[in-house]
Amino acid sequence: MSDAPTAPVITGDEPGSFPHSVLADRHPAIIRQVRDASPYGPAQHRALDDLLRACADGVIQDLPEGTDPDDRARWHAWGLARYVGKSWYEVPWLWAESYFYRALLDAVGYFAPGPWQGVDPFRPVKYAELGAPETREELAALDALQDKTAEERGRALLHGSLWGNRADLSFQLSAEGAESRDATPGLVADDSDALWSLLPPDDTGTLCLVADNAGRELVPDLLLAAHLLDEHRIARAVLHVKPWPYYVSDATTADLVDALTRLRSASGAAAAYGDLLWAAMADGRLSVRTHPFLASPLPYTELPDDLRAEFAAARLTLFKGDLNYRRLVGDRWWPPTTPFRDVTAYFPGPVATLRTLKSDVITGLSAATEADLNAAEGRSWRTGGTHALIQVNPGE
Repeated sequence: MSDAPTAPVITGDEPGSFPHSVLADRHPAIIRQVRDASPYGPAQHRALDDLLRACADGVIQDLPEGTDPDDRARWHAWGLARYVGKSWYEVPWLWAESYFYRALLDAVGYFAPGPWQGVDPFRPVKYAELGAPETREELAALDALQDKTAEERGRALLHGSLWGNRADLSFQLSAEGAESRDATPGLVADDSDALWSLLPPDDTGTLCLVADNAGRELVPDLLLAAHLLDEHRIARAVLHVKPWPYYVSDATTADLVDALTRLRSASGAAAAYGDLLWAAMADGRLSVRTHPFLASPLPYTELPDDLRAEFAAARLTLFKGDLNYRRLVGDRWWPPTTPFRDVTAYFPGPVATLRTLKSDVITGLSAATEADLNAAEGRSWRTGGTHALIQVNPGE
């Protein structure tokens, strides 16, 4: 679209920048953590060490020999063919991050025939979250919501989904009415009224929920879906998850099963929500989808036709999390006041996003909000996970 807004693509080539620190520091740390989290053999240790050296050298390497031909062709079409031999720091940061995780899965044998095929290297961390004391406290907090109105419960669960592992705080702030909507700490944009207007209680329409993280962050997403089904604001929810492990904590089908099982093993309101969702899976009101494009290094402007058609038919597509936001608006140095509706005008239907800010990209802020944030915090508000937003493009 020649008339669509544009801005420079974010790369990691600026020393001291957040993207540079991810490539230089976080990725090597992830390799070491993965190596120590599972009892891998010598071949996997060598492959992980090779990837660690490739990160240190800053040179992108091709997929190894023996890679599935379809997967190799897909990645070459996604940009690998022109990036092999280049520095991790000079290619688009979104692409570099995505390919790093693909290379990491190769190193541990995730895709290769053998005993480690399909074994999630990040599962120990994701699964441990579900049994943590914090998770028990967050699930217990649901009981206090049952005496609230449906509107109050909905707002609390929406904020729980927005903040993820700060869900317990969100339930308290939202349910008790201790803070006005405009004064909710850390919320830099709030289109929640527009979001609710797209989901009237008429028991029709489909919500496509594109998930972000597993564990303690997937559970609030499922609770929100359960509420929308129970209050007849949607007839059906379709949860889109990653086809393979990605970005350490991104949700897969196995993570969905773990989360649903954890809900059903709880007590009180949490168990009731779990039973509702379990029954909804059985009768088709809740379904799970995945697609290779969901783990691609590309923005959603390049949606394949089948996903585009599915999102076009939905009453609302709701994207969760920071990575989905980067792909939705484009991982670019937008001026923060660039209208969210302008950068998502390409999307085939109504779209909303719930995002905790953990990277530099941002759109849709007022000039006053941007000025206040910069004056108070410099640039750290963009990446620290202490601020969040709810943005909607109704597609009108």
